[in-house]
Amino acid sequence: MSPRPAATGPGLDIAALVAVDVHAHVETDEHGHLSLPDDLVAASSKYFSADHRAPTIDQTAQYYRERQMAVVLFTVDAESANGHPALSNEKIAEHAARHSDVVIPFASIDPAKGHAGARTLRRLVTKHGMRGIKFHPSIQNFAPDDGSAYPLLEAAQELGVPAIFHTGQTGIGAGLPGGRGIRLAHSNPMLLDEVAATFPDLTIVMAHPSFPWQDEALAVATHKANVYIDLSGWSPKYFPPQLVRYANSLLQDKVMFGSDYPLITPDRWLADFAEIDIKDHIRPKILKENAVRVFGLAPEEPK
Repeated sequence: MSPRPAATGPGLDIAALVAVDVHAHVETDEHGHLSLPDDLVAASSKYFSADHRAPTIDQTAQYYRERQMAVVLFTVDAESANGHPALSNEKIAEHAARHSDVVIPFASIDPAKGHAGARTLRRLVTKHGMRGIKFHPSIQNFAPDDGSAYPLLEAAQELGVPAIFHTGQTGIGAGLPGGRGIRLAHSNPMLLDEVAATFPDLTIVMAHPSFPWQDEALAVATHKANVYIDLSGWSPKYFPPQLVRYANSLLQDKVMFGSDYPLITPDRWLADFAEIDIKDHIRPKILKENAVRVFGLAPEEPK
């Protein structure tokens, strides 16, 4: 496996950070182009009971800077499934580079792009500073274990960068006829068991409490050393009790803070997290320490 590219910009001060949010979205570019079709965006906002917010990367960076947090930031390229042009990974990387004290950019590439997509990922990581890749199987209309994403996953494993997979229910398409053709089954976390076995050197992050498959997610994360969970997309006060129990014990080194900004803000997430029964010595792991280790954010010690 090739060495993982440096994951920190010159201004990222790990010691000064109070938290690392490993799950936030770029939903618009500087021209106002949205990452998803309007009806899907509206459905998601309704599902989350939130006013739709689409901050720019500059605005997002300032938001996190004011809170002394770093943030993993990405879009979703699902052009083959919904016909909507994706936001530019290169532009995201370019804007993120101006905010390397707080922004950790991840790529998104439609698995339908196959080996061409894998070449793009290699270029984005080695030339543009992308630090990983994000997948949303339901929106991108692929099953993680069907082989379509394997060229991308092979490239990510070779490059030593992590892959984040949406798991569980999604607000995208919720309430629309037929869910707008979006298939929830593609985001069953058990499908990632095959991926983790096939790519044992690939760091895999299952995003969100995986309703209605929470037990499956916990099983995969405890069994596969290369699989982790981010806690985004839900207020912690609604976490399933078994997720809290595992976070306090077997998975204390494998769960990470994520908000799902801008739909859920870190302010709300952290306020609710403070009220749930997490052991004091585990809270720093979830909020920062696990992400620093799993995503390789700490600068390497000189040899």
